[in-house]
Amino acid sequence: MKEKDDEKQMSAVQRTISILEALSRVESINLENLAKATGLPKATLLRFLSTLISLGYVMRDDGDLYHLTLKMFSTGSRSLSHIDLVTTAKPFAKNLARELGETVHMGILEGDTAVYVLKEESIYTLRMYSQVGKRIPLYCTAIGKIFLSEMSDEALDDYISGHPLKPFTPKSIRTEEALKEELRKTHERGWSIDDEEHEMNIKCIAAPVRDYSGRTVAAISVSWPLFRFEDCDQSKITGKIMEAAAELSSILGYEKG
Repeated sequence: MKEKDDEKQMSAVQRTISILEALSRVESINLENLAKATGLPKATLLRFLSTLISLGYVMRDDGDLYHLTLKMFSTGSRSLSHIDLVTTAKPFAKNLARELGETVHMGILEGDTAVYVLKEESIYTLRMYSQVGKRIPLYCTAIGKIFLSEMSDEALDDYISGHPLKPFTPKSIRTEEALKEELRKTHERGWSIDDEEHEMNIKCIAAPVRDYSGRTVAAISVSWPLFRFEDCDQSKITGKIMEAAAELSSILGYEKG
């Protein structure tokens, strides 16, 4: 009996969420179209809508059109103040480090550099020398390229004019044209790579972490010594990094359009 009650309760929760999500995608909608969007019978839909209206989350106007109220926004906004990015990201970083076996970092943009705010160690004895709080340049690191790829043309030009492309290794990008082309590719594919550009014999792949507004608030990366990277399936590991970043972004309220 308890299991049936639990199933019934879960069904009610799922239906409520489906209604709220359908309403969030439109300015307003009539009952018939909302029923199509949610797959719910009109009689059932009316019962749920009546409850949501009484709670202040939904409004019905004089033309019998339904829409969300600002109460939904204010509820979500209050929850954002309680989200700690590092704490929220830690399980994803741990899982990536466990799955791929390598060092995972998360970095944020701070001024004209990126800063590591989270690190999960490799399972191997030979590890990356880095620590939380370390600053890294933007133009020659995977995390940094994520932030540069999100900049407007004007902001990027300002950055480049104030930061000569000093080579850290023989493979560092050295020209404005080459950097802009690399950032274009990064933006298009949704991930970046540091191909021994900051440290020789180290490769790194990163993906963006976005908040509810779509803004990139962090980047999560995985780093390999070259000799271990050569045996990897790059498309597979890139997919895992992007998946982790996407799941974290979802928790922060990001919904891909």
